[in-house]
Amino acid sequence: MGMPAVAVTSWTVDMLDELPDTSERLEIIDGTLYVTPSPSNPHQMVVGALYRHLYEYLDKAGVGYTIISPSDIRRGDQDKNRVQPDVYVVRLVNGRFPAEPFQLRDLLLAVEVASPSNPSLDYEIKRRLYLSEGVGEYWIASPQERSVSRWCGPGDAGSTVRDVLEWQPVGMPVPLRIDVQDLFADLD
Repeated sequence: MGMPAVAVTSWTVDMLDELPDTSERLEIIDGTLYVTPSPSNPHQMVVGALYRHLYEYLDKAGVGYTIISPSDIRRGDQDKNRVQPDVYVVRLVNGRFPAEPFQLRDLLLAVEVASPSNPSLDYEIKRRLYLSEGVGEYWIASPQERSVSRWCGPGDAGSTVRDVLEWQPVGMPVPLRIDVQDLFADLD
């Protein structure tokens, strides 16, 4: 089902909640609605692989907890901002979750699997949003390129990793090491 033809200049979370259920991902950034088609099977396979690596690394460490979307994250004006990273790690404080809804600044890591339908949403709009709002690190996994692009802060030019991706949030004694090609193994 496509989006209804509605002329809206500034979307709110309440307006989103009034729309009929859809398999499309609906996100609002500063009142602008972004609609992404339902994820493909390859997209979901990569999401699952990322989740598995992150969950196994962080399980029982008390540092962060890995979550898969759909799951809402807010920022600033919570009425006009709701995003859903494909996979994210929320920072635990004294082994506990922060208050819900989670804020972008509560995330240690946000990960998107590149959407071929609108790459600028992941590579430009969400990258700027996540990093400017205090997300510790941002990754974009690209099934087409079989790589992961990563940024470690708003001033970071970023890098692209095709072999081994390392991540070590504060509080973890050893880094997570992911064979990037392993993330895409189920696509063959």
